[in-house]
Amino acid sequence: MSYRNKTYVAFASENIGLYRLMEAWRDNRHIDFNFYDAHDLNISRDTSMPETIKRNLRVRMSNAKQVVLIGTPQAKKKGGDGTSFLAHEVALVQEFKLPVVVANHDGGKEVDRNFIPTPLLSANYYTVSVAFSPAIIKYALDSYAVGFASSSSSGPHYYKQEIYDRL
Repeated sequence: MSYRNKTYVAFASENIGLYRLMEAWRDNRHIDFNFYDAHDLNISRDTSMPETIKRNLRVRMSNAKQVVLIGTPQAKKKGGDGTSFLAHEVALVQEFKLPVVVANHDGGKEVDRNFIPTPLLSANYYTVSVAFSPAIIKYALDSYAVGFASSSSSGPHYYKQEIYDRL
């Protein structure tokens, strides 16, 4: 059950409501979805200097075993702008070679290159795109993330409809 490992959820600041929804799924006893949130480590204040925030992000991500990226147009833009905190997180994902589940905010089940930051696409980084739904995110963390390190796959992938039908 890899989803029980530290999971870093990356998102554009405009999409914090979607992150809060993921926390609500985790806290709802009627939904089978759980993750140990790497955001709970080294909390930064809004008044922290950017260097302090980036240092704390590095510590958080160094303790993470996997990443869920909330895929949105804002995430693509900020994740590739080279200056935002999300761009820093994307660079750390690559540096630490972490598996990335892209949760498409619109419920799309296939790869949507409009939601994946350009540095991941340019590097042909092995990711899996899923709908923004607890069951499929949990499935991806349990299956894709565990085999990520030993896989020779590259580029963005997605699950076929049969997987969704089984869930």
